Amino acid sequence: MKGLVYLGPGRKALQECPMPKIAAPTDAIVKMSKTTICGTDLHILKGDVASCTPGRVLGHEGVGVIEEVGAAVSAFKPGDRVLVSCVTACGRCAYCRRQMFSHCTTGGWILGNSIDGTQADFVRIPHADTSLYPIPNGADEEALVMLSDILPTGFECGVLNGRVAPGSVVAIVGAGPIGLAALLTAQFYSPAEIIMIDLDENRLNVAMRFGATAAINSTDGPAAATVMKMTANRGVDTAIEAVGIATTFELCQKIIAPGGTIANIGVHGTKVDLHLENLWDRNITITTRLVDTVSTPMLLNVMRAARLNPAQLITHHFTRDQMMDAYETFAHAADTKALKVIISF
Repeated sequence: MKGLVYLGPGRKALQECPMPKIAAPTDAIVKMSKTTICGTDLHILKGDVASCTPGRVLGHEGVGVIEEVGAAVSAFKPGDRVLVSCVTACGRCAYCRRQMFSHCTTGGWILGNSIDGTQADFVRIPHADTSLYPIPNGADEEALVMLSDILPTGFECGVLNGRVAPGSVVAIVGAGPIGLAALLTAQFYSPAEIIMIDLDENRLNVAMRFGATAAINSTDGPAAATVMKMTANRGVDTAIEAVGIATTFELCQKIIAPGGTIANIGVHGTKVDLHLENLWDRNITITTRLVDTVSTPMLLNVMRAARLNPAQLITHHFTRDQMMDAYETFAHAADTKALKVIISF
């Protein structure tokens, strides 16, 4: 089989890989149908994720068909169509019992990180019964790929951790796919304003179509000053950091209102300054989180009820043999206007 393999910082290749095999009774082998590329994959390629070592097949999202199951798998059988969760959960350890599946002692975010991932013809899924979801009849499989990671991440790490509430003022720093996922799911709670901040005018235009109430292009001047002017110098109740660089996290610190919450989503590969000299008396909360995917069943129901359209995040389509082109398109989104790409097998 073929897979997209990380070869070290700045290096990747689509190459022949060993076929995965059942390693534990709770495993399943899934024949991938569709996958995508995540911003985290780009962080890995930059060398930001030390736990991912050269030789690893990347990818932690997608849908497929069960090829084989271990003897202890009871919820699935060969031929079942499934959604692959980006987080693997045993369902039994102390963290899983607290619904902190991302910290599962034998799972968590391991696909495309510490074990081979979904950007290949086949993938081994540990703890299959609690890490896969059956695909409803008639569901749009491409839209479902967005429920592997991006939508639960935007919702859990951004909206829930950010305490978005009815009538609140929200700023989302970063209008890439994860910021847009936070934008779509923040609207579940009817905030009064959702301000999107980015350098890319195309993505800001998309954000306005998706429901943002205002868009700020931070190349046009100091974004913090613009936000403070828009909020009568009060700031925002929730600032969601959806990029993962020092500049955007510092911007969140500048625009947060007293009593507000900064919710970090971005993957930070370098040091970020925390300005307690300005924030120590502001009653603010700063949250961090890796997605736990506890919201996936809810998001499936919302999508089934046609109250959420994840497919609008998809801009480009590729085949498995075009995976290198898909990476180039996704990595140069400012030029290609890419949001999420779909890779079909």
